[in-house]
This record gives sequence, structure tokens and C-alpha cells, in this order.
Amino acid sequence: EDKKLVEELVKRQIPLTVCPLSNIRLGVFNSIEKHNIKEMLDAGLNVSVNSDDPAYFGGHVNENLLAVQKAFNLTKEEICTLVKNSIIGSFLSSDEKERIINIIEADFHLVKQ
Repeated sequence: EDKKLVEELVKRQIPLTVCPLSNIRLGVFNSIEKHNIKEMLDAGLNVSVNSDDPAYFGGHVNENLLAVQKAFNLTKEEICTLVKNSIIGSFLSSDEKERIINIIEADFHLVKQ
């Protein structure tokens, strides 16, 4: 809602963790289709899909990813971006992040030949 904040978050690439299924369960959004994760991704925010207490809120990371993919018909590239963003936002070393991102891109067949 705050355009200046969004601009700053994009500029600084501050990681934002989103737990879509728990957001629904907590009433932040009425349905997965009403979630703003696609808008966040399209805005260039460093957003990643995560999970809160899966036993209580329903859904591990893979189930959260599947839910948003289905709701928004996300492309392979968009899913890859969400996964890579989680690595970028981690506490891994730069070398380890780069190594894992290369693996992810290869798995998603996004490595340029």
C-alpha cells in the first residue's frame, strides 16, 4: 500500500518471507486467489514462499508453492525466482548461495546455453 516503501524494498532487495496458506488461515486474505504474492513478485520485490507451523496452518513450503502456482498460473521462471529468492535471503555465504542458485537454474532448465 505504501509506494515509497515498496520502491525502497525493491531498490535494497530486502527479503520478504510470505506464508500464503497461513495468511489464508489467519484471515489476512479470504482466499489464495486474493493473495498479493503475484503483485509482489511482479513489482520486483525479493519475495519468497515459506511456511508457518505446517501442522497448524496447513502446508509445508512445497504445498504453499503449489497453492500459489495453481492460483496464479505462475510460470516456471516465476517459481524459480521464488525459490532463488529464498536462497538469496538466507544466511548462507555468497559462494554457497551462488552454488545453490546454479543448481536451481539447472534444475529449472534456465541456464543459458
